[in-house]
Amino acid sequence: MPALADNSRGIIMMVLSNLAFIINDTWIKLVSEGLPTGQILVIRGSISFALICLVVFATGTHRQWRAVCNSLVAWRTVGEIGATVLYLYALFNMPIANVSAIGQIVPLMTTAAAAVFLAEPVGWRRWTAIAVGFFGVLLIMRPSVSGFDLFSLAALGSMGFITLRDLVTREMAPGVPTLLVVAITAAAMTATGATMSLAETWPVPNARQWTILSAASVLLLFGYGTSILAMRYGAMAVVAPFRYSGILFAVILGYMVWGDVPDVLTLVGTLIVVATGVYTFRREMRLARIAEPAAVNPPSG
Repeated sequence: MPALADNSRGIIMMVLSNLAFIINDTWIKLVSEGLPTGQILVIRGSISFALICLVVFATGTHRQWRAVCNSLVAWRTVGEIGATVLYLYALFNMPIANVSAIGQIVPLMTTAAAAVFLAEPVGWRRWTAIAVGFFGVLLIMRPSVSGFDLFSLAALGSMGFITLRDLVTREMAPGVPTLLVVAITAAAMTATGATMSLAETWPVPNARQWTILSAASVLLLFGYGTSILAMRYGAMAVVAPFRYSGILFAVILGYMVWGDVPDVLTLVGTLIVVATGVYTFRREMRLARIAEPAAVNPPSG
């Protein structure tokens, strides 16, 4: 059963991707206790850039550099920079499980943004799911009498930039080399860290910090690679819901490393966000299957 085997491989790749990203976040959060954000971005970005450049030149992908000289790649890079800076700000000041839970709103935000900016049709069922999903995020963020927590707002703002990045990525031509886009992203993040460092005092990293940042750089690239393989191996309808495995990993690592235990409202909000995200995705897949025969066999006359 080739389809079953492909789907199984796709699920494994998706789970490994989420595990890699959460471990990367955990290591970066740990090292942030002794190093400023700009320095972290410069070191991690430089190592990632060097590694990805080796792959780019080894595969000859650098010869396609003209394909990434366009405004869409530029806007995608803007989205990546905004998302990373705000995400790290939230991550360094919030429990990792809470940041990860807020991050699960991205599929709902992408659906809403596609309806507003790309005029994609979204029915009342998915709009309802989006509204319920945002209610779940409110349970996680839990505004006080004085307003929203600044760190939670940063996490939510990060998801807005990720939505921008994903929408722009949708519009990019299929022939744009992924490796070059990743290389540009790594270079841009290094430059962003260098700019931030103008207002920072850099300590000399110790051996432990160098080891963590080097390992995090490799793990970040591994996460990107396995996420791509996940979509190529298995059917999207089967594989995509396993992206929510990251929540489980974040809760486990948050407890193991910092002793964080999510409270009841956070868990309820997380379940709501995950449930509405899965429903929205399933609904989109179902509508796509219905529309497919009509596109293949348009009515005559």
